[in-house]
Amino acid sequence: MHPQLHLYHIAHDVVAFSSTRRGGVSNNSYGEFNINLWCGDSNEHTSHNLELLASELGINADRIIIPHQVHKTLVRTIDDSFFQLSLPDKAAYLDGVDAIVTNKFGICIGVSTADCIPVLLYDPVLRVSAAVHAGWRGTQQRIVVNTIETMQKQYNCNPCDLQAVIGPGISLKAFEVGQEVYDAFVDANFDMHLISEKKEKWHIDLPLCNKLQLIHCGVLENNIQSSDICTYSNYNDFFSARRLGIHSGRIYTGILMK
Repeated sequence: MHPQLHLYHIAHDVVAFSSTRRGGVSNNSYGEFNINLWCGDSNEHTSHNLELLASELGINADRIIIPHQVHKTLVRTIDDSFFQLSLPDKAAYLDGVDAIVTNKFGICIGVSTADCIPVLLYDPVLRVSAAVHAGWRGTQQRIVVNTIETMQKQYNCNPCDLQAVIGPGISLKAFEVGQEVYDAFVDANFDMHLISEKKEKWHIDLPLCNKLQLIHCGVLENNIQSSDICTYSNYNDFFSARRLGIHSGRIYTGILMK
């Protein structure tokens, strides 16, 4: 048994992927493959699945970084000092974190989603990677912009060098929102003519929102690849909280520099 991963080609020495629901030991709304610790799945199942993923990636399980996300914009960097911390201190460092940046090889950083938008970034010149969780709140607060600014400040990355992946998430067609969500994007000065559509209710295009943020930061459009997978429509293969409920598994979208 091994996790079935949806792979992205970024570079020959980089593994970038989103997990699917296949190839693990979880069951019911968590089945089969879930490694998220905070969605109600059993510790036994998440631990087993984590070991399966580690084996697939060829690293130890403690080299797979999973932040505890809270739909805000805190970005953490992972360096050698992180691995000197105790387990409680590691957990505290990753608590309330929605994006991770590193320049370390042999570790997999990633984010958990189930309709939210995962974004991966990679600088092939300076060998720096990032993983971003952009739900509607993070998108509205421009977490992608915050992450790229962190890469610039911490590692001197040039946005025009970055390769980006927009992973599986809810599509414009499926993401129906209330007026308050629409108004939040208006208040944050998004171009609603580009990112929204009115049906019976408003719909917002979260993948496009994040793509526009990438381009605004200087990422070249040709360097942005989109999975174009709607989790709501493809909930048999990818977790969707809107279809399965919040007590269900999560997709893990990760990047590993070899």
